[in-house]
Amino acid sequence: MTQAEFKEIQVTIPREPGVYQFLDADNRVLYVGKAKSLRTRVSNYFSKHGDGRAKVKNLVKNAKKIIFTVVDTEQDALLLECTLIKKYQPRYNAMLKDGKSYAYICIKKERFPRVMITRKVIKDGSKYFGPYTSKKNVDILADLIRKLFRIRTCTFNLTEQNIEKGKFKVCLEYHIKNCDGPCQGLEEEDSYNEKIKQINNVLKGNFAEVKRHLHQKMESFAEHLEFEKAQEVKEKLKIFEDYQGKSTVVSTTIKDVDVFTIGKDEEMAYINYLKIVNGALINIFTQEITLNLDDEDEVDLLALAIPELREKFNSIAPEIILPFEVPLQEKDILITIPKIGDKKKLLDLSLKNVLYYKNQKLKEKELKRKKVSHAERILKTLKEDLQMDKIPLHIECFDNSNLQGNQPVASCVVFKNASPSKKDYRHFNIKTVEGPNDFASMEEIVYRRYSRLLREGKSLPELVIIDGGKGQLSAAMKSINALQIENQVTVIGIAKKLEEIFFPNDSVPLHINKKSESLKLIQQARNEAHRFAITFHRNKRSKEFIKTELSTIDGIGDKTAQKLLIHFKSIDNIKKASLEQLKGITNLSIAKKIKKHFKEK
Repeated sequence: MTQAEFKEIQVTIPREPGVYQFLDADNRVLYVGKAKSLRTRVSNYFSKHGDGRAKVKNLVKNAKKIIFTVVDTEQDALLLECTLIKKYQPRYNAMLKDGKSYAYICIKKERFPRVMITRKVIKDGSKYFGPYTSKKNVDILADLIRKLFRIRTCTFNLTEQNIEKGKFKVCLEYHIKNCDGPCQGLEEEDSYNEKIKQINNVLKGNFAEVKRHLHQKMESFAEHLEFEKAQEVKEKLKIFEDYQGKSTVVSTTIKDVDVFTIGKDEEMAYINYLKIVNGALINIFTQEITLNLDDEDEVDLLALAIPELREKFNSIAPEIILPFEVPLQEKDILITIPKIGDKKKLLDLSLKNVLYYKNQKLKEKELKRKKVSHAERILKTLKEDLQMDKIPLHIECFDNSNLQGNQPVASCVVFKNASPSKKDYRHFNIKTVEGPNDFASMEEIVYRRYSRLLREGKSLPELVIIDGGKGQLSAAMKSINALQIENQVTVIGIAKKLEEIFFPNDSVPLHINKKSESLKLIQQARNEAHRFAITFHRNKRSKEFIKTELSTIDGIGDKTAQKLLIHFKSIDNIKKASLEQLKGITNLSIAKKIKKHFKEK
């Protein structure tokens, strides 16, 4: 995506927190990122002072589309980014692919379970809570759990036999300071498991039982006049409650649900779908529906779209969250129309995204209209400057390139509606001209181009631009006249020095104002044709160079020559290479032939 292409969509990107995705031409996700302000963050990729790393440049170059999802907070953006990266495994995301970047709290599956922080999820039956986006908050939470519940941290295998044999006397002093000594038989297993139960409640956000336990602790400390400890428990609880504030993206109370909202304008309806699995938002999609002449009801549109989207995304969620009642054929589905709580937050998030999507589409349509009107203005000016009968919606420009007559080539670039149409570009190998003869080369390629268009029944351009002065223009006109299309196309030549415009059979050039948009369009077409021809010529020279320098050696084909050049980088390095070095890339026989060839030369 170029800077110019991004500027056209920049105003459609919101300034709110969210997640953005770069997609390629096949709609594959190349990169997922988070942002406090989506527009500011994405704009940095296309600014002159943006990240200059090659990886970032390649990402921007390969991206053809940018989509975004709006969320409520930066934390929500972090969590959604993590979910999407693990789902799509984008090639430009170095972090998060293996699930190690964000922290989890793990309750190990073992007798007298340990509770620990980890960045790696292992499928060993243990319970994992997370991912947590703030390491600081995870440390606070883990510290809170350790101080409130005194859980063991040693790695000993606490089987009944080991405890009975007294294998762990060495850590008695340690246990007295940090836990209640289950390995010494000082704590019953039921009592320990009650602590683990409360820790599960803490991590799941089920506060009722935990608060009861903590209040009993505080009351006990207060009764024994240990007010500092009671205050410490109270402060820790407050820190935890602040941290554990519910996230819209990862919820501890919502499991598997689908969320649908709808927005409309005069022509289209937009249905947003959020797929929530195990409390995490794993997919977001907005479907466009073209409205009929009748004003279709939103209820009917949702009734049609919901089954299709659930089937498309393989959803088996038992609950659907909607903004209003919608009759569905599936009878076992629970329909919820929330007014408050986490489900209402999800509904609001979906509605926010559908409204942004609708506004983005409206702005894109407006930009497209402005772009069309801009192109129309330029083309009308060009029509008047060149005194043409028709607006030149289809323009073609020719240029040729050679090096002292060697490997002569030519190019034809196509502009439609004042913009390059690169899929229509063509390059030519000159077939009938010997030596450096630009005029004859121009005559050949113009004839070949338009004889083929006529033969295939394709439309001719309204304007043909020849890169060069009167000589190249006259050569091109020989082919135009031979094909008898001189009355169907307007042909001009542009001379580089003074940017003069020449017409056939007219020795007096036209001078268009240097600031004119029409002259700038002609110059753009000329420069693009020159670039395209030069690039093709360089590529051809490189191939020819390989062929003449290496492929002429007996026993070396194009593939071997290419292999040698890839390894040694240049012909000079191949000349300097030892027999052993050459033998490492090819075989001994060919290595000897290469050394002999360059020695004789």
